[in-house]
Amino acid sequence: MIRENRLYGELAIGDTASVKRVCTANDLYVFAHASGNLNPLHLPDDDDNTQTEAVAPSMWVGALISSVLGNVLPGPGTLYRSQSLRFLDRAHVGDELTIIVTVKDKLPGGLVTMDTTVKGRGGDSVAEGTAEVLAPERKVRVDMDELPEIVLQRHVHFDNYIRSCDGLEPLVAAVVAPEEKESLGGALLAARHGLIRPILVGSAPLIQQAAKDAGEDLEAYEIIDVPDHVAAAGRAVELVHEGLAGAVMKGHLHTSDLLRQILKSKGGLRGRRRMSHAFVMDVPGLEHPLIISDAAINITPDLVTKVDITQSAIDVAIALGIDKPKVGVLSAVETVNPEIASTLDAAALSKMSDRGQIKGGVVDGPLAMDNAMDAEAATTKGVTGLVAGHAEVLIVPNLESGNMLAKQLAFVSGAEAAGIALGASVPIILTSRADGEKARLASCAIAVLYRYWQENGQPIGIRLAEAAE
Repeated sequence: MIRENRLYGELAIGDTASVKRVCTANDLYVFAHASGNLNPLHLPDDDDNTQTEAVAPSMWVGALISSVLGNVLPGPGTLYRSQSLRFLDRAHVGDELTIIVTVKDKLPGGLVTMDTTVKGRGGDSVAEGTAEVLAPERKVRVDMDELPEIVLQRHVHFDNYIRSCDGLEPLVAAVVAPEEKESLGGALLAARHGLIRPILVGSAPLIQQAAKDAGEDLEAYEIIDVPDHVAAAGRAVELVHEGLAGAVMKGHLHTSDLLRQILKSKGGLRGRRRMSHAFVMDVPGLEHPLIISDAAINITPDLVTKVDITQSAIDVAIALGIDKPKVGVLSAVETVNPEIASTLDAAALSKMSDRGQIKGGVVDGPLAMDNAMDAEAATTKGVTGLVAGHAEVLIVPNLESGNMLAKQLAFVSGAEAAGIALGASVPIILTSRADGEKARLASCAIAVLYRYWQENGQPIGIRLAEAAE
């Protein structure tokens, strides 16, 4: 939007301008960062779901006046001399505010006094006062759309998953080799949040030392002393068969040692499908979670394996409340090219979905990353369909590409990444030493929600909606 200012000589007493602005949670977070004011009254509390009750800081309300003075009347080039304000009411997240400025008087030296008002709910005044400004000295026209965008690193999807588990029984998880403070701490953190009830399987002395290093008390937790990692993984699998555990959680051991016991043909936890891994990504600025599969187990999956990977990824998406997941099968290009094998697999998966061989989602491919995720890129390239530009699940060509994509989102784009292995008879919670607390909690929450979906045939969101009614 192009704005043109008004010079001193162009202003008349009584000239007025107004702008409407809705107060959002992001406004309050940005103001808290910029001002350093961390008063909890002014910060939306996502964990308690009271975001709409957060009170906007009065000085944020006052700052809205400067936006009208600097952008509209008199406009670009205006400089503040003073501002008086009386705060008569409070603004909250979700309120639409109307900011009004009116020329009150013109004084020598280019000085202008302005009546300033901010109105809130029902037209009641939130703030009133008087501003003294120096009017612009030269005519300018400014493009108001050139301001760089701000993306806040909030992870509302993971917060919602954790909150959705409230009221559910903790998932009993056999935690394999939690022998250093990060892996042990993640399991105990999930236990404190009521997500899991951990059984600690590994070297008892090392687990006790990890607890000491982390300042944790293990008195309330069962420890099964199995020093060897492969044997510990085997014991965790046995706990599932004995009905004593409903999930397995990776601690401080190699993923291959854990999977070797889970996938063994006799006494393992194999399900009907080929096992695969799904990263569930909470990407700042993205309105939905993003599921990437498979980036951790199948190195170079063939078409048959990709069918299982795709179906499992759709299942976990449904379990997390995505009604009919939009699945983009990725390649380097969005057209079928016989020389690029992944485009042929993508086209086959898309057609198999059309024919009902893959159920529960809408599958399309091949898609390149840009036209899978960006609607404008899809339109520019002439890629149409329900998935193009709106993918919620991404099926990658191989482990390398998926792993690089997930880690780029995590370490460059500020995403949180939770992990779960699918295709076994119980959820397998895979966490990394590099994971933060939020990712560890979310991995456990996703396992709980996935298990709920397996047992009840519907996602937790339906139960919560029915309870609200």
